[in-house]
Amino acid sequence: MTVVRSLSVKNFRSHLEKTIELSKNNTVITGLNGSGKTSLLEAVYLALQGTSFKGTDTDIVNYEADWWSIQAEFDNDIKRRISFDSTKENKRKKFVIDDKTLYRLTPKYKHPVVLFEPNDLRLIHSSPNSRRSFVDRLAAQINPSYITVLNKYERALKQRNNLLKNKISNQDSLFAWDVAIAEKGAYIINQRISVVEELNQLINQTYQTIADNNDSISIHYSHTYIGDVKQKILNDLEKNKDQDLIYGFTSVGPHRHDIVFYINDHTAQSVASRGEVRTIVLSMKLLEAKIINKIVGQKPIILMDDVFSELDEKRQKLLSETIRDHQIIITSAHYPSTDKSFYHIEI
Repeated sequence: MTVVRSLSVKNFRSHLEKTIELSKNNTVITGLNGSGKTSLLEAVYLALQGTSFKGTDTDIVNYEADWWSIQAEFDNDIKRRISFDSTKENKRKKFVIDDKTLYRLTPKYKHPVVLFEPNDLRLIHSSPNSRRSFVDRLAAQINPSYITVLNKYERALKQRNNLLKNKISNQDSLFAWDVAIAEKGAYIINQRISVVEELNQLINQTYQTIADNNDSISIHYSHTYIGDVKQKILNDLEKNKDQDLIYGFTSVGPHRHDIVFYINDHTAQSVASRGEVRTIVLSMKLLEAKIINKIVGQKPIILMDDVFSELDEKRQKLLSETIRDHQIIITSAHYPSTDKSFYHIEI
């Protein structure tokens, strides 16, 4: 199991310079609001995944500086350094791993992460984009090709939308992007459905264990296609072309889809209580770790940003017990009341 042993940051958001040692098991970072707890989690995430979960590379630079850097040391004595200089013309991050220089973190060097943040607890009632993003992040961690296809889809979508906004209805111009959207879109839909099916295999058992009841939970992808998915997307694009030209954007495709949660055959969005919603989301996060471990063969590092305060003591205890065999790094305003085994860092 890969473990982050230490982390050093310079000019990283509010931290001019900060170094912390991490436990191979459980670490809790406490401090006042605005002290930079989340920034340290962001740095760990960036070192493991190559991108931030909060903003752009430029956003991260401390207001007193032009650059930032991260150095992470792992249990196998491997070190990696990530740096970014906003004054450089290319404005690209640089990764140095065992004296090898990269300008993006390739799948070979990524390590799986499960990130749990307060906004996740609002997943059920948030926008469809949030639910798509949840599935897309999981799909990308279990299939390195997924993020490449997703990025190509988004570029094709942007080009088609630009034509629509400019009222360019030339058949050849639109059709070239229709083909790209249909091809990449079919792949995205199939991968999302595969992830939803993986989640559905264990969601009931996991939810019922946490909730201590027999409620039935299921997850559904909002659009299913029988037969040739690529051709059906092409047909939908052609069918909606006139409407799209009027409104200036593409109205069909996986960027418009949703992931729908059901509890006892009713949509969770309409009937689930606050406690039930939190239990569903907690179940999803636990399953995310299980699925990554099952398919990738690596235990993800668990990062939890100030979520313990959002969970009652029963759920806190259950969460701690379920993911105890992972490296866990938590931020919290206060030391978790249900588990005194955490290595404690106060900033």
